Amino acid sequence: DLKLPLSRAVFTCLVDVSIFCSHQNQLTMCTNALESSEELLDYANRTLDTDDPESFGKAAKQIKDRVTMAPAFRLCLKLKISDNMTHLMVDFSQEKEMLKSLKFLPVPRAPEIDPAECLVADNCATISWRMPGEDDKIDHYILEYRKTNFEGPPRIKEERNWEAVDSIKKTEYMLSVLTFESKYMNFRVRACNKAVAGDYSEPITLETKGFNFAFDGTTSHQNLKVEDFSVEWDSSGGKGQESKVKGKENKGRSGTPSPKRTSTTCRPASARSNRDRFTGESYTVLGDSVIESGQHYWEVNAQKDCKCYSMGVSYRNLGKFDQLGKTNTSWCIHINNWLQTSFAAKHNNKAKTMDMPVPKKIGVYCDYDGGHISFYNADTKQLLHTFRTKFTQPVVPAFMVWCGGLTLHTGLQVPSSVKSFQKGDGLSGSANSLISLPQ
Repeated sequence: DLKLPLSRAVFTCLVDVSIFCSHQNQLTMCTNALESSEELLDYANRTLDTDDPESFGKAAKQIKDRVTMAPAFRLCLKLKISDNMTHLMVDFSQEKEMLKSLKFLPVPRAPEIDPAECLVADNCATISWRMPGEDDKIDHYILEYRKTNFEGPPRIKEERNWEAVDSIKKTEYMLSVLTFESKYMNFRVRACNKAVAGDYSEPITLETKGFNFAFDGTTSHQNLKVEDFSVEWDSSGGKGQESKVKGKENKGRSGTPSPKRTSTTCRPASARSNRDRFTGESYTVLGDSVIESGQHYWEVNAQKDCKCYSMGVSYRNLGKFDQLGKTNTSWCIHINNWLQTSFAAKHNNKAKTMDMPVPKKIGVYCDYDGGHISFYNADTKQLLHTFRTKFTQPVVPAFMVWCGGLTLHTGLQVPSSVKSFQKGDGLSGSANSLISLPQ
């Protein structure tokens, strides 16, 4: 198959060599003629300076003869080559047929996402799709997603950018360990072969329910340094923070607050408008979201050297001197690592000691309508304790910490294992099983 193109290439090269040689010969002849003319012109100039009439006549006759025989007057100065190649013809019909026989990969069609097969559970999103027709040339898929607070089709202008998962070989993919700080998520898929990526599928929007809240710095003890998702014991009572804040406020105060000052996440006790919400030995901070219905779940882990801490829920009217678990308006589990470790469930000044290791991370489950507050090992989902009650008013997440710190994890769905456990007979503990604490 290569003989014909090779022979044509050789022929083309020979033609090019012939044209080059012809051009070179013509250039050499013109160069020689130019040198001869320059020599004759020089001889004529010298003859003009001759004073002897006889010598001048002889020189003039020689000049005439040399001009008559000069090669410059016998040369054609028109180039023997031109850009007109009509005298050359190459037959590419065979190559044309070869090009026609080539098979190119078609652009993949857009996949179709099946909403009925998509699932959002346990902070994971499983997306399933299919191709509209058989296509054995598909190499992989690309799944793209982004979070949004708007229901319905994705908007063209969105604050968040699309994130992508590449090199998916199957027509289903599960995004795991997600945090749902938004109400919805958009998804779209495109298919790729080894050459090109196809069009995106029609995007879908799935609801991503998760309980989102943060620590409310306006409801904390002055010895607690509070940020959105962390709280830490501060023995100085925020005095160091107070001097810094006052210094900044007195330095060029204007009618419009600084954007940096209003958007800061750290809320020292001294800068709070309600700094004495809790005082005395009630080292408490509340969450900034109210629970009035439904099922909610969040997780908390303590610093390794934290001496004492509690977590649970309470009514918003918890007294400023009240400690979690010592009133009938709060339910919690309490960990005390001071001197020796104690682990207990507390409510209404009664406690039940739990004979088990303290988990590194604790999950809190609140079923407001069902009247359940349950605590779990967040890693194994082992049930630690459950309070059963009937709420008479909205509750808020509540926390206590002394000599240490807590980190809050929100945007979580109620785990499926927790839901299954609550539906079964696995509830353990109640307000009636608690033992009264000494006053």
